[in-house]
Amino acid sequence: MVNKSGAGLIGVILLARHGDRSDVVFQNYTTYNSTQGYLTPYGSSQEYALGQYLRDTYLDPGSPSYIQGISTDIADVDQLFVQADAGGGNVILDSAYALLQGLYPPTEKSTIMLANGHTVEAPLGGYQYIPVESLEFWQASLLTSWMDCNYFQLHMGRVNEALKDVASQAAPFLQAVQPYLNGMDTDFLNMIYDYLNVQYIHNATFFRSFPETLMQQARHFANVHEQRVFTDTAQNAVGQIPIRTIWPWIFWSLGNMTLPNNQVKLALTEVDYKPFISLFNVTNATVTNPDIFGIVNYASAVAFELSQDSVGDHVVTMKFKNGTDDAEFKPLKMFGQVNLTLPQMIKALDWTTINSTINWCFGCNQTVLRGCSVYNYSNDPFLHPGGSA
Repeated sequence: MVNKSGAGLIGVILLARHGDRSDVVFQNYTTYNSTQGYLTPYGSSQEYALGQYLRDTYLDPGSPSYIQGISTDIADVDQLFVQADAGGGNVILDSAYALLQGLYPPTEKSTIMLANGHTVEAPLGGYQYIPVESLEFWQASLLTSWMDCNYFQLHMGRVNEALKDVASQAAPFLQAVQPYLNGMDTDFLNMIYDYLNVQYIHNATFFRSFPETLMQQARHFANVHEQRVFTDTAQNAVGQIPIRTIWPWIFWSLGNMTLPNNQVKLALTEVDYKPFISLFNVTNATVTNPDIFGIVNYASAVAFELSQDSVGDHVVTMKFKNGTDDAEFKPLKMFGQVNLTLPQMIKALDWTTINSTINWCFGCNQTVLRGCSVYNYSNDPFLHPGGSA
């Protein structure tokens, strides 16, 4: 815990999206269950650059956003917490490692003196090994809460019905792109964009032949589709579930940073694009910043910066950097406010959270998968409307 306003930050919570990936990826268009692809060299460079930017922003004592007391050159693993969604090709997990290389690059200071007096430098020019907690799909619902969620499937059905008008508007576009889709079914707008985007980045022949205007339309329709899928009419509704399971970790981390004995000063969670859409919707950030609507770019990041104001209140500011489109973080308003005190933020959002596996199981009407089979559902009024079994 630290100094008051004007003396830097107490700590920062980060959500970052993975970098560019291969097209070896599967995402079921009806359930959004998915298997990750592989991080490309381009994606690695995107994440590395994001890490460098975060280093300049938060680890430079001359920066106005410097985190007070954080180790600047040698990574102090007690000051850092990093977690990432894992599975398949591990594009998200590997993105976290690439980001950390930019945040704490190799240094000749990464040495140790042995008892015999010899000094040993870490390999690769002093590479710094920062632990990352990987979360497989089957281990916890924290970072992939929409998967195997039965109520989310009902939400998807409602969304698809509501999007019939958008599909009608997209008909000319779908007809125009059909020759470029290699036989892909043109009903699946998001999957179409994903395929087109990967080809546009990595296939030189495709890049030269595919009109840029069609690429822009593909992104537009994908944004509309995904925005509807991962938002909802109420803050605690199932369409917002990607961020509802992450909020408890954010609140817990921010709360711990206010304690005198806390050591963690920077906490990073590496995810895909879905939590960003829900996050911006539940905080009303898209009301004042409509340009953040839809799918965020590769290597995007949201920062929750914790500081103290002149009267000693802990204050949270939300900032966003949309991949390489943005040179720096831009502040976003939460509920129309530039910043909120930590209690105000928690009060506004705590009631929307899903904070345990059993709450996720009940909130998703899931009784078998992802650890839900161990719980007793005999008193659930929805499963047993006539009373306990």
